[in-house]
Amino acid sequence: MRYAVRKVLTLLMTMLIVSFLAFLAFELVSGDAAVALLGTNATQERLEALREELGLNRPFMTRYFSWLAGFFTGDLGVSFSYKIPVSGLVGQKIPATLTLSLMSFVLIVAASIPLGMWSVRWEGRKGRVWRTIDAVRTTFNQLFMSIPPFFSGILISWVFGILLRWFQPGGAFPTPAEPGRFLWHLLFPAVAIALPRVAMTVRMLRSTIIFQMNSDYVRTAISRGNDRSNVLWRHVLRNALPPVVAFLAQTMAEVVAGSIVVEQVFGVPGLGRLLLGGISGRDWPVVQSIIVILAFWVVLAGTLGDLVSQRIDPRLRLGGDGE
Repeated sequence: MRYAVRKVLTLLMTMLIVSFLAFLAFELVSGDAAVALLGTNATQERLEALREELGLNRPFMTRYFSWLAGFFTGDLGVSFSYKIPVSGLVGQKIPATLTLSLMSFVLIVAASIPLGMWSVRWEGRKGRVWRTIDAVRTTFNQLFMSIPPFFSGILISWVFGILLRWFQPGGAFPTPAEPGRFLWHLLFPAVAIALPRVAMTVRMLRSTIIFQMNSDYVRTAISRGNDRSNVLWRHVLRNALPPVVAFLAQTMAEVVAGSIVVEQVFGVPGLGRLLLGGISGRDWPVVQSIIVILAFWVVLAGTLGDLVSQRIDPRLRLGGDGE
């Protein structure tokens, strides 16, 4: 229990530091927001009035704590470009990005564990056929690892969108109000994001399983007449999972970054498009809020990965804390 509490406190402290750095960074690089909004030809009176309206005349730390408190009340400020609350803008885009990220992660887990187990099923067998199978498996694994998601997204759009016409590339993207069409259209970018991560996870899982298979407890279990597949699934997999879970936690964070790029390929109306538009339009309240939200997702993924790994293997518990 103390381990979980400590991880949650670390998460909160990390997010506090990230939020401060994000606010400070845009304070330093953005210059005078009033001038950016009104232009250099604006009169001094209009500039002062806008600074007062936006609260730019207040001390830095006062503005920071006010902005930070807004995250707990849902007040993320007002967009410079759209002139509407940032919370409304972000709230419209989060469902697409969150659903895409979760769908990608589910595909990664659902595909990589069975494939990783299958890849070691015939490990150590002799013969030309088994060597050929292993060579083909290795080739495809390396191929999928080397293809970036945006390029596989282009290929998927060409094959399934243009040739097979399973969806319309560049067309109006369905909204969550149409859940069936919405999930169907998200499936293709989710596959593009998942492919390289599946290949990486399979490779790591295979390596950890082979390491465990060479352990004394496995040889002893098999020598006593236990079925190899049963030992593999009931004992080896459990001991091989902790490093894979840590890698999947990192993957869970990285699929969000991958979705930002892939969203542009498939025209998904998510946070990626809003973030890039905010950067190009110098809409700092939007950009700041999205950065903190994405940072929270990354830190949360790492924390959940640590907690799950600790539950699988209590030896990973730091400092020998009790339950």
